[in-house]
Amino acid sequence: MHPLCIVCGREIGGGLNLRFSLRDDGSVEASFQCRQRLQGYPDTMHGGVTAALLDGAMTNCLFAHGIAAVTAEMTVRFRHPIELHDSLTVSARIARSQSPLHVIEARIVQREQVKATAAGKFMERPESHGVPQGVSR
Repeated sequence: MHPLCIVCGREIGGGLNLRFSLRDDGSVEASFQCRQRLQGYPDTMHGGVTAALLDGAMTNCLFAHGIAAVTAEMTVRFRHPIELHDSLTVSARIARSQSPLHVIEARIVQREQVKATAAGKFMERPESHGVPQGVSR
């Protein structure tokens, strides 16, 4: 994680402040409480926030595997509205990886229903600033 990242940063006021954990299968996962301030339509989380959660999960999945990369392409499928005032789980896994390109898949589940999915292509950063730390085991 990056300290000032809107999704997982710990030094940014008003950020989403997600904490990702590495699972035994190599994927990452975080829980998140949907708050009213993230509303799009009434009682529904904004689609841009949904996309940010999915992108953040995919990036943190790469970080967990020692890879620093940026989003080159991302496709989001909004399956069902994400309800406010309830928690959700966002997870991501590496689908294919051949340096410098990595294909990652992510999903958001709320009340055991898949609410949104994403597929992303990530390119390793040309300049090396190291891999941010923060995904727990």
